[in-house]
Amino acid sequence: MQHPSYKQQFFSAFCAPLRKQDVETPKQAGFTVMRKSTTTVRSSPNHYNLCCAAVYILLICGCATQQVSYRDDVVPILESRCIKCHVSPDGAGYRATGLEMGSYESLMQGTAYGEVIVAGDSRRSMLNMLVEGRAGNYQRMPHNEDDGLTPEQIETLRRWVNQGALDN
Repeated sequence: MQHPSYKQQFFSAFCAPLRKQDVETPKQAGFTVMRKSTTTVRSSPNHYNLCCAAVYILLICGCATQQVSYRDDVVPILESRCIKCHVSPDGAGYRATGLEMGSYESLMQGTAYGEVIVAGDSRRSMLNMLVEGRAGNYQRMPHNEDDGLTPEQIETLRRWVNQGALDN
């Protein structure tokens, strides 16, 4: 048996039409009754607005909450754009800062100067600041490349950090 999703549960709980036995008369509940051929339709402005708002929120949240995977989404970016400098013991980035990006654990350990990832907060994470260019163009990562990360790669890293920078 398939269980209903949280969206279906929410919709059925808040947006389901009222049944006749719920109230004695529509007037008592503050509803207006509209006759349309032989069908009686009950509507409430508050109920309708709540229903529309709930559907809108669920649609927006459903699109924005897709989980970013460290292994499937983040590692390919790091391997293609960061690993050649941030690998021990010979990488220039590793020698300069102590940041090694070969594993999740080493990335989360940070640099000799402190943490690079602030899980849940991409605005404060040094990794995001550097790839987005917020630390200044001379510090933009990756160094020695004409183009930085693509907007899609930057957004993937931002979402991963904001979702808690999980090892998933």
